[in-house]
Formats: sequence, C-alpha cells, structure tokens
Amino acid sequence: MQLHTYWRSSAAYRARIALNLKGLAYEQVAHHLVHGEQRSAAYLALNPQGLVPALATAGAVLGQSLAIIEYLDETYPEPPLLPPDALARAQVRAMALSVACDIHPLGNRRVLLYLRETLAQSEAAVNDWTRHWIETGFAALEEAVRRHSQDGRHCYGAGVTLADVCLVPQMYNARRFDCDLAGMPTLVAIDAALRKRPEFAAAAPELQPDAAA
Repeated sequence: MQLHTYWRSSAAYRARIALNLKGLAYEQVAHHLVHGEQRSAAYLALNPQGLVPALATAGAVLGQSLAIIEYLDETYPEPPLLPPDALARAQVRAMALSVACDIHPLGNRRVLLYLRETLAQSEAAVNDWTRHWIETGFAALEEAVRRHSQDGRHCYGAGVTLADVCLVPQMYNARRFDCDLAGMPTLVAIDAALRKRPEFAAAAPELQPDAAA
C-alpha cells in the first residue's frame, strides 16, 4: 500500500494511526502542501480532489481519511476501530465526524489561505478564527466524551476507536494554534494517554520522513 501524505496534515495523521493500529506495512509518498505539489497533474490524476491523504491499494486509490480508515477496518478487522453494537458505532462515528466535518475543515490550510489572501485577513485574525472553531468544537466533544468514556483514556468505552484516531491529530492542531484547553480536561487526558501508545507515537508529524523537507 502507498499512502499519499504530508507530514503536518492532520487528515493524513489519522490514516497513519489507523495503518499502524492495523499493523500494516505501507510506503509514504509525500506531497508538500506548501509548495503546491498536491495540485500537480500526476497527483490530480490519482486523486482529483488534490488533497491528502490518498491510499493506493488493491488496484484502486481511495481519498478522504475516514473512508480510508473504514475501508481498512472492514478489510483488516483486527483490532476493530468501531464497536459491534449499532448504537455504539453511531456514537463513535458522531464523535469522529464532529472532528472531521465540523472542526478540522474550518482550520484546513486552503481555508486559511483564502482568509489570508482573498479576504485579506491579518495573521492574528486568521489564528483567532482557527482557535474559535477548535475550542467551540472541542467544548461539545468534551461533554460527549465525558459521557461515553469508561476509563478516561479513550473517547468511547475502554478501547481505541475511530473517535480516538480523529482526536489526537486535532489535538495536535489545537496545540499548534495555542488553543485554550483548560476546559477540556477529559480530551487532554485521553490525548496524553493515546500519544504514549507506539502506534500513535510513530504517526506523529515530526517523526515523518518529509518533516524536514
């Protein structure tokens, strides 16, 4: 398998975590987002969205990190990243989607570039925008996780799920933008516990081959 990636992309970070949790070998193909390599003709031929991650596997290319992760979970079911019960699966997906659909896109690089370049917003205003949406989203997620975590070390129950895979990269973004996390002690504790696991630690942005590029 080939993972088309960028070291600081939180969506690619999710995919790396999932691949590591499944114990799968994969080759990383880096596309430097700052240099616009994701918009090259060769990459657009693979992934018309021009986004990372994309996973090349089984003669196909998959885009969108959550689709990639669910494909991996269905194809390589151990360890499972979704609970067996339908209601529990929906609750985990709701947590994951709150990050992937409601928080992360508003701080995506292309959104921030539009704010800076097209709407002529200052760097301070752009950073305030990013912090606002992360903190607002995390306030709601904190409550959901507090209700559903059984051990204070995982978002749902007492094992790693798709929600955890989405949380850790978004917490990385929160620290990058100096978000106020004082009101999210449950998320902070879970993030700290998960980042100690080797599968999460190996996926950390600063450890990726293209981090120094």
